[in-house]
Amino acid sequence: MSTIEQASKRLEELRRAGVEVPWSESGQSGQNPSDQPAALAGALQEVASAPPPLQAPRQRVDIDLANLTAQGYLVPGAPRSRLMDEFRSIKRPLLTNAVGGKGREPVARGNLIMITSSLPGEGKTFTSVNLAISMASELDRKVLLVDADATRMAAADRLRVAGKRRGLIDLLLDPSLELADAELATNVEGLSFLPVGTQNELATEIYGSAAMNALLERLAAHAEQRIVVFDGPPLLHAAEARALAPQMGQVVLVVQAGKTAQGSVQHALNLLEDCPLVLTLLNQARAPAASSPYGYYAY
Repeated sequence: MSTIEQASKRLEELRRAGVEVPWSESGQSGQNPSDQPAALAGALQEVASAPPPLQAPRQRVDIDLANLTAQGYLVPGAPRSRLMDEFRSIKRPLLTNAVGGKGREPVARGNLIMITSSLPGEGKTFTSVNLAISMASELDRKVLLVDADATRMAAADRLRVAGKRRGLIDLLLDPSLELADAELATNVEGLSFLPVGTQNELATEIYGSAAMNALLERLAAHAEQRIVVFDGPPLLHAAEARALAPQMGQVVLVVQAGKTAQGSVQHALNLLEDCPLVLTLLNQARAPAASSPYGYYAY
């Protein structure tokens, strides 16, 4: 197949996927016929550099929204609350870092956001799930929540996504699997979920592999379409977190107010020195900080 035939085939794939292309054989783009060769050359160059379109998930799961409500999580359609407003404030700088805006360029891989903590029990999964649901409520954003805690699989537990399912680890180990084979559409508009998948004692090495980097590159290339929130393991308890964090565009370190020792926080921040952008999030403050626009939560 010639280069032009390959490019034409790719153009057609993009059209079927709903991607606008600047040229068509019918000349319906409004260009003069004499301009079409130049337009085609530009289109071929654009297609050559464009990432492959993401496929829709081939499976669906219903998140137990009643259970989330009972545990104090955000759910679609709930009355306005302080928690809802706080996560609206928390997500704004993260979204700006991801896609740019207000005169700022997006951060490299900024749509890849890892939520972690120093130790277990500080609220990282609570933050991950609520942040993903809040971001999914944006009118022009889709969100993929990834359960990357290969030991505890806490996100799947909170969402009540039961049963053995293929997920992130299977995707990285099996080249024949597509993201759409493991990703799960949900009953929350704009939100999909990727489970951990089959547990593996080499999870740290898998997370640090070329396959992981290739997957993250592909996800990062679709920043305008999708924000990816990773519920990562605690930094001081799991080497997987230290393998995953440097590959993210943004890392949010959740710190539980009145519980996490300063030494643990400092140790965790030292482990994140190679990460391009690290933010800390104070969780469960007893009263809103007067200097913080985030209420009980604060960067």
